[in-house]
Amino acid sequence: MVTVLREAGMRFVIYTDDHEPAHTHVYGDGEARINILDLTVISNRGMKKRDLSVALAIVQANKRLFIEKWESIHG
Repeated sequence: MVTVLREAGMRFVIYTDDHEPAHTHVYGDGEARINILDLTVISNRGMKKRDLSVALAIVQANKRLFIEKWESIHG
């Protein structure tokens, strides 16, 4: 597990043994998985709609970082 970013009280993680599509797990008040490439929510477990919107905005603003980290981990 690699923590890519901590922002707005959330932790954005990419697991080293994870699968496609390229995505990040977001932990805060709940958990969500966000597709890094098309910025869609893959799953949401208890994260409030407002927090999910903030998480999506953070991934969008740091998209290049997330893509580079995914590629360095998964090739």
